[in-house]
Amino acid sequence: MEKNKTLLESVTQKVEFKRKFSLWELYRAFIFAPRAILKFVGNNKNEVVDKQFIERLQLAVTEVTGCAVCSYQHTKMALKQGMSNEEISSFLSGDDSFIKPEEAKAILFAQHFADSSGFPKKYAYDSLIKEYGAKKARIILSAIQVVMIGNMYRIPLGAFLSRLKGNPYKDSTLFYELRMLLFGLLCFPIGFVHGILRGLIRLPNIWLDKSTAE
Repeated sequence: MEKNKTLLESVTQKVEFKRKFSLWELYRAFIFAPRAILKFVGNNKNEVVDKQFIERLQLAVTEVTGCAVCSYQHTKMALKQGMSNEEISSFLSGDDSFIKPEEAKAILFAQHFADSSGFPKKYAYDSLIKEYGAKKARIILSAIQVVMIGNMYRIPLGAFLSRLKGNPYKDSTLFYELRMLLFGLLCFPIGFVHGILRGLIRLPNIWLDKSTAE
């Protein structure tokens, strides 16, 4: 892993999206932001769930989405926390060599959450609660939701930055990039308020796919 690579160099090395999200998927992520951020920040203070475990979850999400901006930033954060280059590279490449047995279910859920664009199967979340208990499961979910918001917004940002450097993604358009970026700026406050209102009436901070089909 090249430690001295700049953000722009990391972004412009990509040539296409690994995952592409819709306006609705981005807005849905915004709705869950208020309570997810509170849980995430609270864990930073109390550390109910280990910070390196949280970082491994977020690296796993970023591997699925392929967000170049987030890969760069989470690599820097993971290095600061003492993770080795080999471990970081392993998570960002989808290799399971460094996954700890006690963290495996959470990592798999993080990957599933990202792959389902933030609409995971109910049985998958139930399995997470069964494995870690409701309190830890909510913190794990919140960490995943926080990084997904960043990934969903920064993926089109990465494509736009690459376009400015003369290397547009082959499966992107300027219209898509600007639409996602402008929508995000305008609708984040609306989604945030929406999320607060959901919290006030005690609706769950997740929407689950209750179907049993794979």
